[in-house]
Amino acid sequence: MDCLFCKIIAGEIPSKKVYENEYVYAFHDINPQAPTHILVIPKKHLASTDEVSGENSIYVAKVFEAIPQIAAEAGLTGGYRVITNCGADACQSVGHLHFHVLGGKQLPENMG
Repeated sequence: MDCLFCKIIAGEIPSKKVYENEYVYAFHDINPQAPTHILVIPKKHLASTDEVSGENSIYVAKVFEAIPQIAAEAGLTGGYRVITNCGADACQSVGHLHFHVLGGKQLPENMG
């Protein structure tokens, strides 16, 4: 598979990892949109939210179980935003389901 995020999970492409368990991998975005910008991804390849089903939703649940811990460890005590994009019209840049955790300052209301 020629998926950038699958290659990051496999260690084929370096990343600045902040969290990992058997379901989830999280790392700093290389093009941050906020002082703290962490990508949280399921270790199972799902192209987007369109592929989430009853058979694989455990991966999304585990992502959302990990996000509060990731945010706390990143010092996001004032709050943070979680964003995902689905498909070309939403500007999804990598075809692997991922969640942006943004924080570290007051974010604009229209950012998202």
